[in-house]
Amino acid sequence: QVQLVESGGGLVQAGGSLRLSCAVSGSIFSINAMGWYRQAPGKQRELVAAITSGGSTNYADSVKGRFTISRDNAKNTVYLQMNSLKPEDTAVYYCNADYVGWDGLAPTRALDAWGQGTLVTVSS
Repeated sequence: QVQLVESGGGLVQAGGSLRLSCAVSGSIFSINAMGWYRQAPGKQRELVAAITSGGSTNYADSVKGRFTISRDNAKNTVYLQMNSLKPEDTAVYYCNADYVGWDGLAPTRALDAWGQGTLVTVSS
């Protein structure tokens, strides 16, 4: 079983910063892409940023230049540094990981998992 545990959400004023973390644990052979998604009230979940195992990144246009995604492969952790936050960034942020499982003897198959979400509220 694989778990993704997020932390770092909270309330911040517009213009402020927050750093989200997501630690992946469990029966994992390897982790490929990791990403952050968000879902605002009444809206669909959207990709915020993603990073491959090699470090290539992509961002939603709305956060380019303000957010930075990074990962520590040794710790199976992905981060999202959010600067210059705006009220429209208010949402529940979810971590996602594409990984290959491990059954104790050999790799299993490609799967993906989600964190429980962490709320980010930006006040104006």
